[in-house]
Amino acid sequence: MIIAVTGGKGGVGKSMVATSLAVELGKKTKTMLIDADAECPNDHLLLNVKRKKYKDIKQMIPKWNRSKCTKCGKCALVCKQNAIVFVKNRYPAFVKDVCIGCGACMVSCPNNAIGKSKKIIGSVYTGRNYKILLVSGELKLGELASGEVVAELRKNSQKIDTKKKHDFVLIDSAAGIGCPVIASITGTDFVIAVTEPTPSALHDMKRVLYLADHFKIDSGIVINKCNIDKKFCSKIEDFAKKKKIPILGKIPYRKDFIKSTVSMKPVSKINKKYSKIFNNIIEKIHDM
Repeated sequence: MIIAVTGGKGGVGKSMVATSLAVELGKKTKTMLIDADAECPNDHLLLNVKRKKYKDIKQMIPKWNRSKCTKCGKCALVCKQNAIVFVKNRYPAFVKDVCIGCGACMVSCPNNAIGKSKKIIGSVYTGRNYKILLVSGELKLGELASGEVVAELRKNSQKIDTKKKHDFVLIDSAAGIGCPVIASITGTDFVIAVTEPTPSALHDMKRVLYLADHFKIDSGIVINKCNIDKKFCSKIEDFAKKKKIPILGKIPYRKDFIKSTVSMKPVSKINKKYSKIFNNIIEKIHDM
């Protein structure tokens, strides 16, 4: 079973929920956790995992053959990223850090003067702790293609798990609803939308649930920090009831979570009572 943990707004506790669920699942089943927040991966910190590089992720970029180039400038005209700078009667200047590898310049060149090259845009890392296999993706500093890194991360995780030996795969997604999140939830069996009792978190959670519904993926809601505003928490519950989306669990805001992050341990290792909360979430997903 593949479960994506997302939520839209940053800082609502997606990584905490994903790692905590992975720890509880890892006690009884073979579990893989994929950290798909390529711009800011932190699951290895929360679980105290020493990562090892598995492979680099490369992206196609153009390469000019000046003997064929006639300095027409058509490649610069079609480049929507402005990665190609053209000055009349000069060869195009290429800013590879801005390029996203769309290939439009190659198609537009009338003289076939543009070939293919590659650049590293990120890396895949692996590591183990708490009986969990962690596969983590990290975008190279300054690069823009986080969605492509997540897509390649998902592909590589399947290569790592070629024998399908893991019973559960948990995917910790990035914030928002853009390309990295779409790449995270595509092909999953269930989406856990993590939120908190604030207007911005509710707004962003609605967008994520709309995305899950668009891809026809079953979903449920986890309300984190539920005790910081009980009235607004009830608003989230009313929304869930109206949309017939189950509330999988409610997690209180406590200093235990700060201790968990600082000590790089799962929160259930700080206080055993949290094991019950996350096991209840797992049971509700099983029953759906």
